[in-house]
Amino acid sequence: MRKKSARRFFENIEVIDAGAKGKAIGKAPDGRVIFLTNAVPGDIVDVQTLKKRKSFFEGVAINFHSLSDKRTEPVCQHFGVCGGCKWQHMDYAHQLYYKQREVENNLRRIGHLELPEISPIIGSNNTYFYRNKMEFSFSDSRWLTLEEIQSDEEITNKNALGFHIPGMWDKILDIETCHLQPDPSNAIRRAVKEFAVTHELSFFNPREQHGQLRTLMIRTSSTGEVMVLIQFFDDDTVKRNLLLDYLSKSFPEITSLLYVINQKRNDTIYDQEVLRHSGRDYILEEMEGLSFKIDAKSFYQTNSEQAYELYKLVRDFAALTGEELVYDLYTGTGTIAQFVAKNAKKVIGIEAVPEAIDNAKENAKRNGIDNVNFFVGDMKAVFDEKFIVENGNPDVLITDPPRDGMHKDVVRQIMDIAPKKVVYVSCNSATQARDLELMKEKYKITRIQPVDMFPQTHHVENVVLLEKLGL
Repeated sequence: MRKKSARRFFENIEVIDAGAKGKAIGKAPDGRVIFLTNAVPGDIVDVQTLKKRKSFFEGVAINFHSLSDKRTEPVCQHFGVCGGCKWQHMDYAHQLYYKQREVENNLRRIGHLELPEISPIIGSNNTYFYRNKMEFSFSDSRWLTLEEIQSDEEITNKNALGFHIPGMWDKILDIETCHLQPDPSNAIRRAVKEFAVTHELSFFNPREQHGQLRTLMIRTSSTGEVMVLIQFFDDDTVKRNLLLDYLSKSFPEITSLLYVINQKRNDTIYDQEVLRHSGRDYILEEMEGLSFKIDAKSFYQTNSEQAYELYKLVRDFAALTGEELVYDLYTGTGTIAQFVAKNAKKVIGIEAVPEAIDNAKENAKRNGIDNVNFFVGDMKAVFDEKFIVENGNPDVLITDPPRDGMHKDVVRQIMDIAPKKVVYVSCNSATQARDLELMKEKYKITRIQPVDMFPQTHHVENVVLLEKLGL
């Protein structure tokens, strides 16, 4: 006996909100929430559900009776297929509204926090071509469009250089133009693909683990420097040098041309040796006269213009007088630590990635900053009582953890040492809210400022100032 399908069809559903992970929200006739991937608040749609859960459905709008006035025309030809820029069909002013509301909802509903008035979100001047780092994947089995599948013509070229189709680790959407990174990003990516096809460099097959070309990373900086890194699987020295020599001659603006030979099952390069073909092995980023060396493994905020706004905000929240000892947790390459150093007595940075700390120390030396010290190690292991005794109790603590937030042991240590101020920078207000709830016995939230680092997406950065109770 065939199992009854759980899929449902609902007509004339009003889309009433935008929620987590960029999904639009409607209500089914029985009151359950419907999460939609292709609608905008204000649309009136017919919905085909794809998944059913106890309290909600997941579905897709298959017919639009009325289009929202919050809509705008997407600029990218790949919108709706590519997994990025999910809000490209929503006017930017409304994107900012829903990002700000998500921050407030998470802090109130997850953290159960008493909040001051949240400052209006700082939007981005550039809503396209704002990223300084992009990573593309090669594949010999590209994603085929419906028209191609239904066509009678034989498809002989399945090579692709682009992005993974959401939920399909082995399928790559071939990208013609990406509107996220400024020139010469698109020109370089197109040239690499065309040269590879013409000269018969094989594209990677992730299922069978063979092929020469694996990934392409392009980094740009506000100083105009460009880094290109190609990751190879099969190491054909002749063809590798043929491609790299071509890029070096065709794009003299490339400051750093690098490659990696990676024969692992995954694409991560953090445990791989990065080799230099030509130019430097790094590019330089600048901010307020400070110079930051960015190598292939460095973390740096991917929106340089908004990173400057973010760092100014952190400095403003910290309100340093020049007499404070400052801790900067999850310091990365030490950008925030060095940005606030001139206003502090001393800054201590801690980071788990050894290469990042090497860069932080080199950057501090390059910038002539001598009141910063950097330490490497797992945060919950390094940031302990012994560390505090040896380095001093901070007056101000800045923390900028990854999306998962801070480990509970780190939160506990902050509570034990109880600095006068904590500036919490987060790219995930949900985990930020969780951590802040653990700190509310000793701290009150006095300022909140969302910052949009990623236009056309649902992601939002948030900065919170906590001040110790009783001061």
